[in-house]
Amino acid sequence: MQANRITLIYVLLMTAVVVASNVLVQYPLSGELFGIALGDLLTYGAFTYPVAFLITDLTNRQFGPRVARRVVAAGFVVAVAFSFAVSMPRIAIASGSAFLAGQLLDIAVFNRLRRQSWWRAPLIASLIGSVLDTVIFFSFAFAPVFSIFGPNDDFAIAWAPVLGIFHAEAPRWISWAMGDFSVKVLVGVVMLLPYGALMTRLKPMPGIEKAV
Repeated sequence: MQANRITLIYVLLMTAVVVASNVLVQYPLSGELFGIALGDLLTYGAFTYPVAFLITDLTNRQFGPRVARRVVAAGFVVAVAFSFAVSMPRIAIASGSAFLAGQLLDIAVFNRLRRQSWWRAPLIASLIGSVLDTVIFFSFAFAPVFSIFGPNDDFAIAWAPVLGIFHAEAPRWISWAMGDFSVKVLVGVVMLLPYGALMTRLKPMPGIEKAV
């Protein structure tokens, strides 16, 4: 019963993060940094979405990969339903696909590294998962080759200076992906603090570490 209750808490937390991120992704950052308009590169959703990896990793640590996949599945359903309700189908497809692939890869990598140093599994798993998540989302959402999912965004595919500061040019969505991934790396490192604080309280269930 206690395990079911804790799992439900993880599901609710994942749902809250997914909903919050889908709302906040609609609001660009304000201000400038080193002459770069932050709103051209990032939204507030970039800061909340990486928390999903923390929830997945804590679930995986405590209950193992099977339960972690269930929590991810719940988040996936919410992500797809909410995205289709508030955005274009192409963005919804990109969001759901990226979330599912990134989180499942995170679970697999975490599982392989769970017996190593306490920080290695959550950090490396979240970073590798974030790479896949970023590549899938921005490619599916904006790359012309994936126009089968919906019409291209002319502004996104127009060429512009990389990150708004370099002489080299690339489609704008490339800069968006680079900015988004940079934040995911930063937040992924910061998420080690709550992970480290909680790991002593959320101990693995008996047999979890031996079974994987």
